[in-house]
Amino acid sequence: MESALTWQWVLVLGSSIALFFLAPWSRKVSDFFKATSETVKAPNTFLLTSSLVISWIFAKSITNAANLGYSYGMVGGVAYAGYYLSFVVAGIVLYQLRVKGGFTSIHHFLGDRYGKGAIAIFSLLIAFRLFNEVWSNTMVIGSYFGEPGSQPYYLSILVFTALTLAYVLKGGLRSSLLTDLIQMVVFGLLLVVILGWLLPRTPGGLATYTASGQWSMSGGIALLWVALVQSLSYPFHDPVMTDRAFITDPATTRRSFFWAGGLGFLFITLFSFVGIYGQQAGLAAPATVTVSQSLGLVMMLLMNFIMITSAASTLDSTFSSFSKLMVLDLKVAPTPRVSTGRWMMASLAILGTLPVFLNPTILSATTISGTMVIGLAPVFLFWRWQAPRWAFYAAICIGLGLGILLAINQIPTWLRWWEVPYGDLLSVNLVGTAACLAVFGVARITKP
Repeated sequence: MESALTWQWVLVLGSSIALFFLAPWSRKVSDFFKATSETVKAPNTFLLTSSLVISWIFAKSITNAANLGYSYGMVGGVAYAGYYLSFVVAGIVLYQLRVKGGFTSIHHFLGDRYGKGAIAIFSLLIAFRLFNEVWSNTMVIGSYFGEPGSQPYYLSILVFTALTLAYVLKGGLRSSLLTDLIQMVVFGLLLVVILGWLLPRTPGGLATYTASGQWSMSGGIALLWVALVQSLSYPFHDPVMTDRAFITDPATTRRSFFWAGGLGFLFITLFSFVGIYGQQAGLAAPATVTVSQSLGLVMMLLMNFIMITSAASTLDSTFSSFSKLMVLDLKVAPTPRVSTGRWMMASLAILGTLPVFLNPTILSATTISGTMVIGLAPVFLFWRWQAPRWAFYAAICIGLGLGILLAINQIPTWLRWWEVPYGDLLSVNLVGTAACLAVFGVARITKP
């Protein structure tokens, strides 16, 4: 065990130091916040797709995918992969916002249609999202170094966060895009190696995995419906995704988003096989930890490295998005400066690490926050409508109210439609999304 921990530290330190030296140094505002300038070419389809995919394959996401595969078979993996419909929805809507609406950012659109108050509320929502991304991903890394609450657990989280912060401080979004490409290649290779080891050692091979689980509401389908419903609103509160929709030409952007949706769906579904293997082998939960420990030292280190890769890619993107939000979108300083952006990154690293010491649940970082922002669905899906400002606030309040009720487990009885796992979550999201869409429908009819 001590040998394994030593090698895990070597992986964390070695990969982070390598990325630090590979990351470019940005001195210009356009390089640091938008990864483009007169001297830097805009990302092509391959680079942008790679960045989108690996930035959304969070450590918490592949952990959740494996655990859902463990609990529900392939149905669980497909259900969680349903969130990747978000890329298709965002690709279509953001393309139209740019080409047909002439908007240069989401904040530009909201300010033009709904005013400064809408920008403030929206910024709070995405800041909360970015805050969640820090602790929910670093907690996964900590679980590979020790039990929650132990000294090795906390130490690994602090060191990993600091090392990731170090290389993204150099170049901002430019650093994030370049390292995303490297991390995407590494992730793909590691996934192939891991599946190549697991499948031949499973009786029945691939058929065992594809036939696992039950396609029923109680077997995980409820979560699939949640993912599909939330995909109508979920992508628009994730600046890690939406920031990348405005850094290259619209056609390249839309193409990259579509590719990212398909590849992300495939990767998440395949990674759920890790959990299925754990269930078939009679291992205990959590799947990613127990499976990795059962594979022998070399395979365990490869499994751990795939977690390190995915967590680092999401964390560096989170830091760069928060920096851009504060400096360019909210203009916390009169003049945008790279130095201010670096201070914003450091601030999020500190604040986002604090919840680690409170032991929150990582799946809630996706499902609860996803409910809180269902009010964004009509705002962006019906972006052509000149809806009155009250419609924006009404829709947002509906989502926030229902999200809070979920968080404190106070959903009224009349909203509990299915007595199955994720049944409450599904009924709340269906009713809430329908109510938000209805608000905009009423606003459309009654607007003078």
